[in-house]
Amino acid sequence: QVQLVESGGGLVQAGGSLRLSCVASGRTFSIGTTGWFRQAPGKEREFVAAIRWSTGSTSFAPSVKGRFTISRDNAKNTVWLQMNSLKPEDTAVYYCAANDGGIFGALKTQESDYNYWGQGTQVTVSS
Repeated sequence: QVQLVESGGGLVQAGGSLRLSCVASGRTFSIGTTGWFRQAPGKEREFVAAIRWSTGSTSFAPSVKGRFTISRDNAKNTVWLQMNSLKPEDTAVYYCAANDGGIFGALKTQESDYNYWGQGTQVTVSS
C-alpha cells in the first residue's frame, strides 16, 4: 500500500501562485508515476500533471501547460505542483495520485491508471 498526503492548498487571487506538496509513504518503491488531478464543483475529475519517478519525465494538461510545473524529490518521497498565473477556473479540489507501475512503468495520465489517492486539498482562486 501507498499512502499520499497533500498540502499547500488555499485561497489566492488571480495571477498568484501556490505550491502543492504530496508526500508518499508505505511501498513507495512501487510508484511509477505520481499525478495531480482536480475536481471543480459539478465537474468530472480531470488530469492536471504527472511525473515519472525514475526518469522525471512529465506531462501536463493543455489548460495548465506553461503555468504549472511538477517536480519530485525521490529521497523525500515528495512531489510538488507549482502553480503560477492562477485563474479562477483553476479553483478545485486537487488530488495527488500514485500508480504502482514501478521504475519501468510508463508515464500515466488516465485516472483509471492510478491505484492510490490522497484526500485532496482545496485551491480557490478569486477574481
